[in-house]
Amino acid sequence: MGLSKFTQYLYLVVAAAFIYDGITKLNDPVASPWLSFAIAAVSVFMFFFRRKYNKKFYDHYKKQ
Repeated sequence: MGLSKFTQYLYLVVAAAFIYDGITKLNDPVASPWLSFAIAAVSVFMFFFRRKYNKKFYDHYKKQ
């Protein structure tokens, strides 16, 4: 239970890394940064999804 609270923040770290990668690719005319931005967006979505799921799971566990 305790580990799942910390692993959701890993998604934010991954999102920050891909945003940085996308920004660095913006200056390169050959590279396309849109895949990096898409992965960052999915990572941010997964952070909020996991946070909601963990809260729901914890509330259900607390009721029992």
